Amino acid sequence: MVHASGAPVFYEHAYVHAYEQAPLTNADYSGCFVVRDGEKLVAVLPVYLQSEANPLRRLHEAYPETLGQTVLLSHTWHCYDAHVPATADVLPRLLDAMTHAASVFGAHWYGFVNVERGNALSRQLRAAGLPARHLTDRWATGLTTYEHYLAGLGTRARANLRRNERRSREAGVTIEVLPVDHAALDEISLLCTKTATRFDTSDFYPGSTFTKFVLALGGLAHVIEVRQHGRLVAAGVCLADATRFHTWTCGVDYAVDGRYSPYGVLFAESVKLAIRLGKTTLEGGRGNADFQRRHGLSPRHLDAVLIQT
Repeated sequence: MVHASGAPVFYEHAYVHAYEQAPLTNADYSGCFVVRDGEKLVAVLPVYLQSEANPLRRLHEAYPETLGQTVLLSHTWHCYDAHVPATADVLPRLLDAMTHAASVFGAHWYGFVNVERGNALSRQLRAAGLPARHLTDRWATGLTTYEHYLAGLGTRARANLRRNERRSREAGVTIEVLPVDHAALDEISLLCTKTATRFDTSDFYPGSTFTKFVLALGGLAHVIEVRQHGRLVAAGVCLADATRFHTWTCGVDYAVDGRYSPYGVLFAESVKLAIRLGKTTLEGGRGNADFQRRHGLSPRHLDAVLIQT
């Protein structure tokens, strides 16, 4: 169903199963609506009941009414592209089911978060008369070749990327792309947590749980390690689906020897890896707007559509 509907990697069985094995956020309940037409599967939708449903502190900015209340959400906060994997128009039935489930679980609110404004789900929710409130933006761009990507950048950004690659080589930096079971995930987890702390979101990638989650992703994930003289200075955990390459999370240590940016090295390698894997879209995730815009990514506005029970 996920493949037939073109839903992103966050709906793959391996991703949802990994989240059940190693939940990165505290959920009071996790489950999945399954919609059938007779014996034929026509839709699925994972849902999560959360009493602390605001790890990025965005929901309460958009919906201050939800502060301190339990919410039944369409997916976890680690999914930034909400869909309803379906081959039929089932949204009205799903909304009815979510209403009932919210009542059973005692949730004060239910609905969808991280819905891309203007996509199919967004249009269906609007057609149902449900208002949306802006949460944040995610960033993405199309890909063909690396040279074509560079050619689309501004002169300064293009020169900076090329100069950074040269300086990093001169500084003894090495880059390695690894499967999850060969990557230094404990070391990467510490670096990701250290980086997240700078943005006051350190609980978004909880230590040992993060390592277990990434291991459970298996082949969905690609790990990029950037090292200088053996020391990890940047790392990224990237996810791939049929057409998209997601720079899902990263960690960076800027205390390096030499005049280069380890984050710039990691970003350039992410673009190159996406192209090598034949992906036509680079998903840059949320935040870091200035860097994203400067490097050719465009915003996709993400909304929340919540309904009070």
